[in-house]
Amino acid sequence: MQVNPNVGSMDAVLDKLYGKVGSPEREEFRKEAYSYCVGQLIYDARKQERMTQAQLAEKVGTDKSYISRIEKGAIEPGVGLFFRIIDALGLKVEIVKPMI
Repeated sequence: MQVNPNVGSMDAVLDKLYGKVGSPEREEFRKEAYSYCVGQLIYDARKQERMTQAQLAEKVGTDKSYISRIEKGAIEPGVGLFFRIIDALGLKVEIVKPMI
């Protein structure tokens, strides 16, 4: 297998753009990326359930604009709200200890 010299490491790209792992800039990027991923997960599940933001908000006890901000990755829901959203969308969270 030949190695393409034009293909670099994603870690190197992130280091260049956001600093080394553990730096404040890299941590901020990680938080934003996590918020975005959580928002997309919720958005996709809500669409699959054919539910509006207003309907989801009513089920979990918040308002439509808060759901919108979560889905856009602008904010992260607290743990309690996250679990209520997951439940309302018919999803399941499984917490397992990784095998080493």
